This record gives sequence, C-alpha cells and structure tokens, in this order.
Amino acid sequence: MIKSESIFHYQQDFELELGKKLPGFQLKYTTLGQLNKERNNVVWVCHALTGSSDFTDWWKGLFEEGSPFDPRDYFIICANTLGGCYGSTGPLSLNPTTGKNFFHDFPILTHQDIVRSFDLLRQHLGIEKIHTLIGGSLGGQQVLEWAIQQPNIFEHIVPIACNAQHSPWGIAFNEAQRMAIEADATWKQNDARAGIEGMKAARAMGMISYRAYETYQQTQGEKTNEKVSDFRAATYQKYQGEKLASRFNAFTYWILSKAMDSHNVGRGRVSVEAALKTIQAKTLVVGIENDFLYPIHEQKYLAEQIPNAQFEAITSLYGHDGFLVEFEQFKNIVKKFLKRKVEVVV
Repeated sequence: MIKSESIFHYQQDFELELGKKLPGFQLKYTTLGQLNKERNNVVWVCHALTGSSDFTDWWKGLFEEGSPFDPRDYFIICANTLGGCYGSTGPLSLNPTTGKNFFHDFPILTHQDIVRSFDLLRQHLGIEKIHTLIGGSLGGQQVLEWAIQQPNIFEHIVPIACNAQHSPWGIAFNEAQRMAIEADATWKQNDARAGIEGMKAARAMGMISYRAYETYQQTQGEKTNEKVSDFRAATYQKYQGEKLASRFNAFTYWILSKAMDSHNVGRGRVSVEAALKTIQAKTLVVGIENDFLYPIHEQKYLAEQIPNAQFEAITSLYGHDGFLVEFEQFKNIVKKFLKRKVEVVV
C-alpha cells in the first residue's frame, strides 16, 4: 500500500469563530491507498484528543487488508487537527507575525474552526466528495460539525462515542484536568515543557473517564491481600501520565480540551435538533455501552435526530476507549452498514 505524509500550507489570514485570527496555518496529513479514477473512494478520519494524523499507528485494525476500509480499495486520509502537536499549527509553532512561538498567545479554537481548516485541505486536494467521514470522541464531534457545515460533501458519516454538544459532566472533567495543569508552577512559562507535570496528573484524571470500574477491577486488581502501598492501579495512573508526557504537551492538551468543551452544533444555528436534521449523509452512530464519559444515550439521541440514521452499540471492558480496542466488533458493524446501503441503492 502507498502511505505518505505531507504538509498543507494555508498562507492567508484564517478568521476564527471567536473573533481572533491565525496568520496562516499548516496541517500535517497522512494518506494510505490511492484515489480511483472517479475520485469517489475517499475515507477521511478525524482523530481523538491526543491522536496524530498517522491513523495506522492508533487505528490500524480498521484500515488493513480485509477490513471495511481496505486500502486496496480506498484512499484514506487523516489530518492532525489544527491546534495539534504532530505537525499541524499549534501552540508550540512559530508565530510568523512575532517571530516567536505562540505558547500562551495561541488563540482558542472551536470545532467550527478546525473543520473549516480540514475543508480547505479537502479543496486543495481537489476532493469533491468523501465516501465516508469517520471519527471517535473529539474526532466524532468534528465529524458531526463538518457534516453540518458541508452536507453535500459526504456520502456516509460514522460518528463514534460522541455527542451533539459537550455535557456539563464532560466539561467538568476537562476543567478539573486544566486545573491540574494550572497548578503546575511552570505553566505560565513560555516553554515547550511548561505544565508538563500538571498534564501528567490531568492524564491520570482523564484515564478514569476513558475507562470503567470493571476495567480497573479486572486489569489493575491486586493478586494478594497484603498490599498497603504501591498498588497496581496507582502505578498505572502514573505510567499513563508519564507515557503521554513523552509525546505530548500541555498547551495542545489545553487548547483541544477547550475545543471539546465548546462543541455545540446548535451554536449560531436555530437549534441542536435543527442542525442535526440538516445532515444528508447516510449515518451510522456508534456508542459504547459502558462509556462513562459519553453515555450511550447521547449517541441514541444523535441517531434519533439525524434523518434515517442507524444506531449500533459496542460492548467493551474498556469503556470509552473501546472504540480504539474493539476492532472486530466495530469492523463487523461498519461492514453491515456499508453493505446495507449498497443493497438499498441497487
């Protein structure tokens, strides 16, 4: 399969929803497979909070031979989100206006901004139609926003473990994590490692919302009755914090969690319901039965409001993170969805 990484440069001022602007930006994107002659085999992936454009790294099982999106048949693309730290313009990038890194001066983004940047990349690549737009969690929120902004572009969308507007529960989790970053004495510094210890604590908080009670019970339970310290669950939390700190930064964590909080497809429109009803793509909404962060009723609501949408549930020991783990369940669901749509068209 042909896999490549490229950079898209946008060299004009980019006006943001909240009134500020970026003096241009870049998006790093990864592609796998080839465009067919009809240019109608595009699958666009939107990654989650700490993901990168390299979907073969964190979602490989969905994009391999024999999968629903076999790269022998599809041209798959994923862009590192605006505000990210894997090659796209973000807080650690150089601000061409000042000649210095943005750091704390990087403007707050919303999903409306982010998907408009994706759409500029789409236009740059000369892609008029997208066969399937797919993403989970923060990426699922972007899927919904983009399908509302550009309803004529997408044939299918698959929003996973996400919602129409971020819940007070989810916002509270994110604010607690940002408070941990703020409590880090280094956070106010203009330095790439600023707030990194706070982000470790933030990630540990986040893991509790991404997993479930049963996850920790089965994977981090003690094998002896004699332990009084150094519990497996405690060391696991520290490990997750260290692991993220080795590949991410607190600035991007801050910016993207803010974008997640402000997600509301009804903002600037008649209502949430009216916005969802404008989606024209054939829609498969996927929820995870024991998702602690995005409860399954949020996905059922999406399926009720999006015209002719289909809802499917995944069972997983891993809670919200199940969409990154349960490849076989997910592949079967997507295969049936795509097959059913083909049969309807015929």
